[in-house]
Amino acid sequence: MIQQRSLKAPVHAVGVGVHSGQKVELTLRPAPPNTGFIFRRIDLPQPADIAVSAFTVSDTRMASTISVNGDPAAPKVQTIEHLMSACAGLGLDNLVVDITAEEVPILDGSAAGFIFLLQSGGIELQDAPKRFLRVKKAVEVREGEGATLKWARLEPFHGYRLSFEIEFNHPAVDATGRRVTFDFSSGVYKRDIARARTFGFTRDVEMMRARGLGLGGNMDNVIVIDDYRVLNTDGLRYDDEFVKHKILDAIGDLHIAGKPLLASYSAYKSGHALNNKLLRQLLSDETAFEVVSFDRDADAPAGFAQLAPAW
Repeated sequence: MIQQRSLKAPVHAVGVGVHSGQKVELTLRPAPPNTGFIFRRIDLPQPADIAVSAFTVSDTRMASTISVNGDPAAPKVQTIEHLMSACAGLGLDNLVVDITAEEVPILDGSAAGFIFLLQSGGIELQDAPKRFLRVKKAVEVREGEGATLKWARLEPFHGYRLSFEIEFNHPAVDATGRRVTFDFSSGVYKRDIARARTFGFTRDVEMMRARGLGLGGNMDNVIVIDDYRVLNTDGLRYDDEFVKHKILDAIGDLHIAGKPLLASYSAYKSGHALNNKLLRQLLSDETAFEVVSFDRDADAPAGFAQLAPAW
């Protein structure tokens, strides 16, 4: 049987929110089988539990934000996608996240810090079958047309494979790889994807800060690009770091479903909003998916039964 996974022991981190600029403390805690992912705002007079689901996502501007029952006016947690991506990369199913502010800390702008934290706590196999969302028929969402076209698609696939293509018409981005495919059966998430950082353009800084966004961003946690080049003195971690970060985000956005997908995901210029729209469309059509488990490891896609190696 492929088993569910959680942490063996709690782990703790302190950082700042990339958009809010607030200091935040985070404690990742083990959770019983079939709990899923729960963020707990422990800074509020009445602590609030926020279940992670496609339907509790209440804002997708520059990040994925969840709130109680999906109500934008209710207690919320912003920028959950990098932590959720790390959970997907390690095959975690159940986790409680205590948080002291409304935004997950950005750490270094990638998922690598969360991978380190989770593996420091240890991954524990639980006495319950792991439940997958298997896509049974193609689901697609599209927006715009011509130069503004963007789309995302899920198709049946015995495994989990993601392909992403970006187009920014920017010399620094165009000089790197614009398309990448990552297959969970053959790739190594923490080596191939986890270290890709979020990126931003200097031309957008004033607009973002006028909207109360990007207040905690700096060159320690964001790849900063002017009109011509990358400004970070250490350069890029991957030759195709920009598109790999979009894959990292997509993995996190899709893990918000609460169960790992068995599907092929492909996207062109997609983002948090379109990824959530795609998940909602899938889950709203009961003929498009089924929940499955594997009694025998041999029946599962290659690589899904093994724990990720420790650092």
